[in-house]
Amino acid sequence: MFDRSEKVKAKFISPNGRWFVTSGPVSPDPGQDDDPARRADEPGGGAQSDPDEFPGAGWRELPPSTQDWLTEEEWVAWLASVHDEEDPGLAPGEEPDPQDPPPPARKKRSPRPGQGSRAPAGVPRAVPSARRGPGEPGSARRVPGDSPGPAGAFAAGQTLDVAPGGGALHGLAGHVAGPGDRFAGASDDELTGIICAADRSEAAACALKHAAVAELIRRRPGPGCEPEGPARMPGSYDEFTEDELRDALAETRDGAARILGLAHDLEVKLPGTRAAFRAGVLRQSKVEIIARATANLDADEARAAEARVLDRAGRLTPGGLRAAIARAVIEVAPGKAVKRREDARRDARVQRWREDSGNAALMGRELPPAEVLAADQRITWWATQLKKAGLDGDTDQLRARAYLDILLNKDSRPAAPPAPPGAGQDSEDTGNRAPGSGAPRQPEDERGQPGDEPWDGTGEPADGGSQAPHPAGPHVPPAASVLPAGFAGRLHLTIPLATLLDLAERPGEIAGLGPVDPALARDLARAAAANPTTTWCLSVTDQHGHAIGHGCARPAPRGHAPPGGHAPPGDHDPPGRTGDGDPPRFTFTASGEHGPPGGYGAWRLSAGQPGQRDLLLALDPIALQTCDHRFEARGHDPGVKLRHLAQIRHATCVAPTCRRPAGNSDFEHNTPYEAGGRSCLCNGGPTCRHDHRLKQHPKWKVEQITPGTFRRTAPSGRQYTTEPTRYPI
Repeated sequence: MFDRSEKVKAKFISPNGRWFVTSGPVSPDPGQDDDPARRADEPGGGAQSDPDEFPGAGWRELPPSTQDWLTEEEWVAWLASVHDEEDPGLAPGEEPDPQDPPPPARKKRSPRPGQGSRAPAGVPRAVPSARRGPGEPGSARRVPGDSPGPAGAFAAGQTLDVAPGGGALHGLAGHVAGPGDRFAGASDDELTGIICAADRSEAAACALKHAAVAELIRRRPGPGCEPEGPARMPGSYDEFTEDELRDALAETRDGAARILGLAHDLEVKLPGTRAAFRAGVLRQSKVEIIARATANLDADEARAAEARVLDRAGRLTPGGLRAAIARAVIEVAPGKAVKRREDARRDARVQRWREDSGNAALMGRELPPAEVLAADQRITWWATQLKKAGLDGDTDQLRARAYLDILLNKDSRPAAPPAPPGAGQDSEDTGNRAPGSGAPRQPEDERGQPGDEPWDGTGEPADGGSQAPHPAGPHVPPAASVLPAGFAGRLHLTIPLATLLDLAERPGEIAGLGPVDPALARDLARAAAANPTTTWCLSVTDQHGHAIGHGCARPAPRGHAPPGGHAPPGDHDPPGRTGDGDPPRFTFTASGEHGPPGGYGAWRLSAGQPGQRDLLLALDPIALQTCDHRFEARGHDPGVKLRHLAQIRHATCVAPTCRRPAGNSDFEHNTPYEAGGRSCLCNGGPTCRHDHRLKQHPKWKVEQITPGTFRRTAPSGRQYTTEPTRYPI
């Protein structure tokens, strides 16, 4: 094989380090303890030689081979066929030590599946192991550092599961996809990790595109616009830059303008969002939510607003992020939030378009919030009447039908006769306010008939009976003459006490609408205070906005004076006003009574309305970390207070990404009552019907690890945690 008359020395670089092999004959007797690669005339030889030095003449360096000796199927089959390493035993001539314990008896092992044969082509074979791997049948338990499959690095907590998005991550995910993109050999956990990695890579690619668009802006500055700021961006771009981009991307002009605007804002105003976008933490849809919310802020204000949400933005749903960044914008610049709302009213409009299905859509935009709430309650009220009359359909279908009935002055109740001429039209009413509503005088086509029962906002007359008959007959189109006017006080408005008392400018929040600026929150609170049916609650929050205490207000007994002996604020005229023409002011003082044990005291709230009594509140604690079971119900069904406190602690369903309001969800026992679970805050929370069914599925697991924290485990073994609701603070 070798020419003994010529010695050729070769140097090989292996993936595991530098090593050397001579192509000449080996010494016939190098000695049992001698190393032929450490002779004086070879690399690393001699006392003073460097093992990593490149040898001299007669040696050459060869590149490592990139060709695998075995195919994937041959490699897996070989791994499946090898036997466990046996104890080599004693060396020849070696005697056993009498002090050694006897060797343990070995159990007879059954042959492994596939032992001695190759795996079929295209079928992955598991590496022999004494335990099931992550995601394999019968075990969802993850073993830290154990990555036996081709996609093991994508398992939860592994290197590629936490790696930032980018081309390299995308390439690795594409590699493990295998033939036909079937991800052979990947467990459920690893497959979920690949999905998340691909999502991060997609976001990083979108961020790279916008970075390139930003560079295009730098190269196409507008007339007289010099690069400025740390990003060296011009204030505007050339007039025809949009055309250049839309031709390249086959996009509309508006679409190209949106891409250019987002790229500019990321460079100039939102560096933190840009970094999260580039790392794949935020996908483009979430980046656009932040950019739209901060559009009216300057660079410093935008950075302050994004800093308040970036720590959790990647974990929030789009709706949750929209609410969080809107709240942050109001906190940073409340005056600009008010101005933006007022300016946008000039863009009020009604839009219609064709749906993809062939149906049509009708939508109002930039409408006054109070009137939208009133209209929404009217729609719900008439949908309730349609349901009572026997009209088929779910809640959404009935509300859509009610929406059109109100607009078109129709009556869709089954077997309803045609409306008499003029029914439901203008009626005389000389009062300035609707009965019992406190709402301002409304246009004549929106006022109620005299004699109509006051409405409490629940879809039912205030006394629980049926609606008063209309003079024109029992079947009348749902015009304003049969619908209650104004928005009622059964509205879930959350407002910081400091904002309510004019001590601070912090945002409020309306269930179903989201955060509102302080001025609007105060206006809505005063409007609701004018309605005597309005109910009031007060919550105490910690530094994170989690509710830790709560109390529901009750009217003070007549003649009940506040501490100090003077008359209650509601007994003097004008009540709670600082001067003529000023709106009523809320006051909040200690009641002088002892509050609940372990709670947050007893308080007195005055809305400053003439003739209305003060409200008393006793603030009970809400269990977040520990529970003393003070509100535990004796049976299966929770009491009114227990249910209410659970809904305050979690304002939406406790599922990680569900935003269904808690009031529309059930109180779900985490450990079933029949299995010994308590009906208590430490063993339940609001859960929608869908997530209730999911919790009962045998492949899913839901744990209440503390009274206020829920953890859900998917069939893949991945876990997701839900914290209590964060309220404005």
